[in-house]
Amino acid sequence: MSQKRILVTGASGCIGHYISEALIQQTEHELFLLVRNPDKLRVDTQARPGITVLQGDMQKISQFADLLSTIDTAVLTATAWGGSLTFDINVLKTIELIKLLNPDKCEQVIYFSTASVLNGQNQPLKEAGEIGTDYVSSKYNCLHQLAKLALAPKITTVFPTLVLGGDANKPYSHLTSGIPEVTKYINLIRFLKVDGSFHFIHGRDIATVVTYLIDNPPQEDEPHRLVLGQTELTVDQAVEQVCAYLGKRIYFRIPLSLSLANLIIAVFKIQMAAWDRFCMSYRHFTYDHVINPASFDLPNYCATMSDVLNISGVAGGKR
Repeated sequence: MSQKRILVTGASGCIGHYISEALIQQTEHELFLLVRNPDKLRVDTQARPGITVLQGDMQKISQFADLLSTIDTAVLTATAWGGSLTFDINVLKTIELIKLLNPDKCEQVIYFSTASVLNGQNQPLKEAGEIGTDYVSSKYNCLHQLAKLALAPKITTVFPTLVLGGDANKPYSHLTSGIPEVTKYINLIRFLKVDGSFHFIHGRDIATVVTYLIDNPPQEDEPHRLVLGQTELTVDQAVEQVCAYLGKRIYFRIPLSLSLANLIIAVFKIQMAAWDRFCMSYRHFTYDHVINPASFDLPNYCATMSDVLNISGVAGGKR
């Protein structure tokens, strides 16, 4: 494979760490890692030549205009999760960055969205734009802006499902940090039956897919929107697999209906945002076609709930 000049934004985030590490260890590409605070970047940037750490902010992305015009592949993971700057960073500055790339030089933009903006048929979910959180609605908006750009045919949009990841040298995803807490309540959870389903994907598996895409950009007739996730799991299947891992028996299960959940919310006066209430009613966050390393005949790192628990440091049990 020929050497490429690759920009990674948000390199110090959970996903950014896994991608940066994979590109450093598994490729010879020239890397430019954009971070606000270099002290938060824990990958070994001295591991080989050709790695440049750029200290900067998406809000001042124009300061890198000269460099951006030389980039072959831009991997855009930087995101604001909420607050007053969310729309500016997730939409305006992201679009500005893409416009600073040279359409004749740049061969691919890998843009990170979120599966939350899609419906089950992998089409934009209008509620995400109308009542989504600042983060979700900004991602929905940006998705529509991308189609208008000169580089649109070269943009590969990836939509991660529930993201797992993190270790001693990488920040934990929101989901992973909560797993040990969930296992504390398994003695209660195992007796509840819930109608819902989902996918998950580990940061290392995301990095495997991104590394593959960098060397194998989708052809014109291939999909340019990829939902990243492992095989669909129902909530009940997930609970059963967690119980099997922990050595917990399930003797019976009580259906937790939406009406009961709504009653609990009303009785305890629980405040819920419109998006949270929509998600509670929607329940099935699954997609027509999901992509993971196995899709490209590459090994999955974390494909099952047992893998999730083991990687998260949860000890198994015996019945």
